[in-house]
Amino acid sequence: MRAADILPDDVDTGEFAGTVIRKGTVAAFLANAETFSDPGASAAAKAIAEFHILEAVPALQALGLFAVMEVRDPNLRHCIADWTGTGRRER
Repeated sequence: MRAADILPDDVDTGEFAGTVIRKGTVAAFLANAETFSDPGASAAAKAIAEFHILEAVPALQALGLFAVMEVRDPNLRHCIADWTGTGRRER
C-alpha cells in the first residue's frame, strides 16, 4: 500500500477509527519527538514539542501507531503513557 492509497494527493484529512486526522500528523509527531529527545534543545522548544506530541496522541492511537511501534525514548514513552493513562512505565 502506498500513502496515496490512504489519502490521495488532493485530500488533506481522513477519518480513522472515528477520528478525523490531518495529513502530516505522523510526520509532525516524529519531528516533535526528535526535538523532545534532543539533549541540545532548549527547555522552551521541548515544552512546545511535548504539547504538540500530546495533542497528536489521540490521532496516533486511532491510526494504531502505538499498537505496532514502541517509542524508544524512555522520557517520551513515559510522557505519552502518563497522558494516555496506560501506565506502561519502564525505568
